[in-house]
Amino acid sequence: MRYITSQQMKEIDRRAIEEFGVPSLVLMENAGRGAAGVALDMVSDKTDKKVICVCGKGNNGGDGFVCARHLINNGIDTEIFLTGEPSGLKGDAKINFDILRKMKVKIRILKSDKDLELFNERLKDAQLIIDAIFGIGLSGEIKEPYSKAIRTMNQCKKSILAIDVPSGLDASTGNILGVCIKARKTVSFGLPKTGFRENQGPSSTGELIIADISIPKQLLTGVVEN
Repeated sequence: MRYITSQQMKEIDRRAIEEFGVPSLVLMENAGRGAAGVALDMVSDKTDKKVICVCGKGNNGGDGFVCARHLINNGIDTEIFLTGEPSGLKGDAKINFDILRKMKVKIRILKSDKDLELFNERLKDAQLIIDAIFGIGLSGEIKEPYSKAIRTMNQCKKSILAIDVPSGLDASTGNILGVCIKARKTVSFGLPKTGFRENQGPSSTGELIIADISIPKQLLTGVVEN
């Protein structure tokens, strides 16, 4: 299977949207729905199913919002934490955040030490944690409060499903950017990223699943060739 860098994946996304006319909102919907399918498999043998979905403010967080919506619609007790203020959301991520709000879904803000204490308590009852904090666009070292949230998620010893890439992993190099989610499974989109097989990538990614999000085949087979 072909592995590509984060820049190549961004270019594929851009061309899918601009040249082929696939709406970015459709790509996000398909990504979140694909992640929800993996999450449902991971909790299918549990009688008391509780999932915590941790979302960032970017498109990766938007994927997480979609994933959480599909889990809720499937009867899964899903609690959502947002790393930052809702005012920082924009574009497709904000659209999917607003859908959850209209569904009367409680979304907790994860920002202060008090928020992190509540977060730690909630994690104790979870069967599965979904990591949707940072995606392939991450390049700089993770700072607080994000690093503390990631450490808390790792320390609780629960199964973690990472959406697209484990938060804190450089998707191109496989280097850890300060701190990184240690996922049991990672559901990524389109094509696997080079960072999944390099350096700390394999130990952070866990089992890799590639989901189809309706990117035109020509872009995936030819990578970014014109």
